[in-house]
Amino acid sequence: MLGIPAGELAWLALAIVIGGALTGLLAGIFGVGGGAIIVPVLYEIFRILGVSEDIRVQLCVGTSLAIIIPTSIRSYLAHRARGTLPKGILTAWIVPVGAGVLIGGAIAAFAPGALFKGFFAVMAFLLGAKFLFAQDRWRIADTLPGRAMMWAYGLFIGFYSAMMGVGGGAVSTLVLSLYGQPIHAAVGISAGVGVIISLVGTVSFMIAGLPHQALMPPLSLGYVSFLGVALMAPVSALVAPYGARIAHAMSRRHLELAFGIFLWIVSTRFIVSLLP
Repeated sequence: MLGIPAGELAWLALAIVIGGALTGLLAGIFGVGGGAIIVPVLYEIFRILGVSEDIRVQLCVGTSLAIIIPTSIRSYLAHRARGTLPKGILTAWIVPVGAGVLIGGAIAAFAPGALFKGFFAVMAFLLGAKFLFAQDRWRIADTLPGRAMMWAYGLFIGFYSAMMGVGGGAVSTLVLSLYGQPIHAAVGISAGVGVIISLVGTVSFMIAGLPHQALMPPLSLGYVSFLGVALMAPVSALVAPYGARIAHAMSRRHLELAFGIFLWIVSTRFIVSLLP
């Protein structure tokens, strides 16, 4: 680390600050944790620091989940302060989402990164299409499903999020909107789901990475780098409430369009990264 030129370190620090700010805005606006930005920024940081390719992606994912913790908490509290959030939905999802995160975290520690990138690219494209073109036409029902289906959705949201190092906001927002929940309420609940995912995911990735502790950079525990958390988390958490303010200043349709464009940008980024 001492051998890295000062100029390169300065650009690296700037990238961390910008990435943290964008992460916070995305968390507040869309109820997502910002992992789509955090993971690639951290990947470049760990590459420069010489972290082994064998554990680099896993370290990025685990650290991303840890960074999402304060961001998701501040985002959820900011949305809850504006009222009208259906708290019963979050309560119903605590156990299944947590279980899905544990399953996904165990798999994510060993499966190839290309599998996760491809899965995320396809999901992001489909979710973006829904918000860009379908408007209110894509709806399963006007009320939420029963306990069994809510558990199934929760398991999938947790599993998907742990595999990709994201807060699960995209999928949970889609599920809630398909069952007639207002977009602003769906985004707020998604931020709460991100709190569950980030807390459980961080612990699971710490444990999963312990057998490879010798390969980790300094100030790491398992697949979580506390250095990365310390550099990026404060900035993203500070900016999250401003994102929530932007979300509530936008109309429902404008928020859906912005969300769809965001998802397509993320999908394109992952598709490009899979090309030889």
